[in-house]
Amino acid sequence: MPSAAPWLRHYDPDVPATLAPYPNRTLVDYLAAAAREHPKRPALLFKGATLTYGALDRLSDACAAALTALGVKRGDRVALLLPNCPQFVIAQYGAWKLGAIVAPLNPIYTEPELEGPLREHGVETIVALTRYYRRVKRLQPRTPLRRVIATNIKEYFPPALRVLFTLFREKRDGDRITLAPGDHDFAHLLLVNRGHRPKRHELKTTDPAVLLMSGGTTGTPKGVLGTHGAYVAAALQIKAWNASVLDPDGDMILAPLPLFHVYANVGTQAFGLVSRGTLALVPNPRDLDDLLSTIRRAKPAFFTGVPTLYIALLNHPDVQRGKVDFKSVKICHSGASALLADTKRRFEALTGGRIVEGYSLTEAMMACCVNPVQGPNKLGSVGMPLPDVDVRIFDGDEGTRVLPANEVGEIAVSAPQLMISYWNRPEETSAVLRDHPAEDDDGGTRRWLHTGDLGYLDDDGYLFIVDRKKDLIKTSGFQVWPREIEEVLAAHSAVAEVGVAGVPDPTKGEAVKAWVVLRAGHMTTEHDLRTFCRDKLAPYKVPSAIEFKKELPKTTVGKVLRRALKEQ
Repeated sequence: MPSAAPWLRHYDPDVPATLAPYPNRTLVDYLAAAAREHPKRPALLFKGATLTYGALDRLSDACAAALTALGVKRGDRVALLLPNCPQFVIAQYGAWKLGAIVAPLNPIYTEPELEGPLREHGVETIVALTRYYRRVKRLQPRTPLRRVIATNIKEYFPPALRVLFTLFREKRDGDRITLAPGDHDFAHLLLVNRGHRPKRHELKTTDPAVLLMSGGTTGTPKGVLGTHGAYVAAALQIKAWNASVLDPDGDMILAPLPLFHVYANVGTQAFGLVSRGTLALVPNPRDLDDLLSTIRRAKPAFFTGVPTLYIALLNHPDVQRGKVDFKSVKICHSGASALLADTKRRFEALTGGRIVEGYSLTEAMMACCVNPVQGPNKLGSVGMPLPDVDVRIFDGDEGTRVLPANEVGEIAVSAPQLMISYWNRPEETSAVLRDHPAEDDDGGTRRWLHTGDLGYLDDDGYLFIVDRKKDLIKTSGFQVWPREIEEVLAAHSAVAEVGVAGVPDPTKGEAVKAWVVLRAGHMTTEHDLRTFCRDKLAPYKVPSAIEFKKELPKTTVGKVLRRALKEQ
């Protein structure tokens, strides 16, 4: 980390500039230590049931033994088509214990969306929820899949809830299935391998651990290959950043975001294990009643979310009537899209804790920028680089010239945990992972991830995101960044959500268009919103058209899909 990094002067007093050297340990090592030293401490909370560290270690041993018996080997890819549930974590650690690579997939993917990564990544083994089993079987003839393992969501429910689910929901939700010959039941595999401990495969921090999907919002989805060391580096950075407000012996951590996404898989999950906290798993964050029930039960101290989730909670009738106690919350992190100042203010007033905005991406494996926990949070900024994370702004054309403070260019990140590569895509890998001269002029180089995001660092080292390079609107010869317009419209009292994109125009080349979701009980018109924009934006930035919608298309972590808006 260069000594001149301006953000280091603005770290909270207890945050070190570096955590190096990082330990030669993986999450498998951390789990073994937690199971040995605190076997009865809850590792997971799910629907009111708990799974201790000791039980998680034993069950993942059984899973590793089962996978080994089925022929899974070191380096094989094991796909997980699961929501947030104990089976996800058990299967993940089971695969890691035999040296396999975990490949989490989005459960709402369509068959064509699943077929691509299964084929391209050579996946021969999948652990899937029973309600997705038929989809997997239809795909199997077109993919390398040889081993299909199904698990029922009810397996780790408390006894009473399991009975109710069996009686009233199992058949309706598609979880009551008959396995085809040769397929396997996850619970049965764990049962027959109970007490078995397969031969431990030595894991190095540089060994590949995970294939996470990225690029689905901007082009063909790609598999991001991350290492075991990336999990530990990210966890220790996040732990150090939040140490002033969290319990050093472990806190309750709410995990509403999907574990197939880098935010929860690398960030929340790894932080929870390294800090020996308890993860409260939420299988579907859109089920706000279940989410609020989990909050009531778990009383979390640490909460990771996205702006749309915080907005939805604030608008929930139970929350507005004061029927949910959020006072256990000490710190919240928000990412994926811009956090509105009004949302931050209202949620902090509700919880008494602080909500800080951050920034990372799958390829960075949670090498984050985050606003300080104690120090100033600058409006519109995603914060500053965490320990051992470095940020530069390069010119947006060639990407070779480092720009000074307050100049907009492409954001690049350097950190210990950057991805290894895109799976079997060397040209695309070399386009984003580039070596640049080190700042100490010793003739060496450092590896940088070129993010494709436009932004700038201010004089204090706070990062401000302007927009995606590919989302830039070129209208009448001017360059317009959608995010700037979105922030203006979002400040209107009637606007709940907004997305902005460029649409073809015969005279301007592209015209600025906005799609708006109104707050409940509020009304406004296109004319009023355009008038509101004229007071705050140059004329060429004012949307030519504004369309009102009931909802906006989003990714599973709540990021508005501008491309989908344009296609609609």
